[in-house]
Amino acid sequence: MKLYLVRHGLTQGNLEGRYIGCRTDEPLCAGGEELLRAKHMPAVSRLLVSPMKRCIRSAEILWPGMKPEIVTGFRECDFGSFEGKNYRELNGSSDYQAWIDSGGELPFPGGESRQSFALRSVNAFRELDLFSSQEDCALVVHGGTIMAVMEAYARPRGSYFDFQVKCAEGFILSPDGSYRPL
Repeated sequence: MKLYLVRHGLTQGNLEGRYIGCRTDEPLCAGGEELLRAKHMPAVSRLLVSPMKRCIRSAEILWPGMKPEIVTGFRECDFGSFEGKNYRELNGSSDYQAWIDSGGELPFPGGESRQSFALRSVNAFRELDLFSSQEDCALVVHGGTIMAVMEAYARPRGSYFDFQVKCAEGFILSPDGSYRPL
């Protein structure tokens, strides 16, 4: 049994370095679709996705003909007042500086904390009980969702930020926690 954790394809907001969370249901950009079409993914029995357009469309491209199962708990983090902004636009903001100084541990102003987002993501993953199956499954989700699941399950252990992945990349995770890049 293998579990494929794939980050959605590139969006315009990703290209611009913006915080695009659950408040902005941004589609893939043309380059993002192109990058996904170049990938060749193995067959899976189940395809689980975040409810965000960018994840649903990525899943359709990577596993054409499969109907994805929407998992609400996999939606992107709520970036609060940082939503839609990039570093240049936030630079000089005391809220942004405090968040940076905390190592990303403070809640986003008006949004979620990394801890609550990770807990939501891992709880949604646990409820699916994917490791009890012998079938290969794929999750097409957000980078933070992958980071949270990998922090909880990957062996050897790593911290949340050790599992950062670029768009259209991810990990293959086995039930024993062993993993490799996708």
